[in-house]
Amino acid sequence: MIKFYTPLGKISLTNDYFASLVGNAVTSCYGVAGMNCAGAADSVRTLVFGSNIPEKGVVVSEHDGELVIDLHIKVLYGLNIAAIVQSITNKVRYVVEEATNLKVHKINVSVDDIVAE
Repeated sequence: MIKFYTPLGKISLTNDYFASLVGNAVTSCYGVAGMNCAGAADSVRTLVFGSNIPEKGVVVSEHDGELVIDLHIKVLYGLNIAAIVQSITNKVRYVVEEATNLKVHKINVSVDDIVAE
């Protein structure tokens, strides 16, 4: 849970909110075939809820008041991976900073799989 203070009071945002926000932004980028499991918890969640949950593969943490986002993705075969990752980082940074007014310190993108269409 990410907590921050404003002149109007304390605001708490859950990790599920960030995971859903970031997951939807990532899956809408060109060249992304889907999200991959980020750990054991994601694997269990995938077994229970199915494989197309957008928050799968997203881990958001806070470091000195700024967000650190870890992503695990699948990309389509034959596309420029560096361009896809650059597009993802730009879009995720923009979406999160516009939606929450919090600064994104770092976005780590792990390409775990390459799939054919």
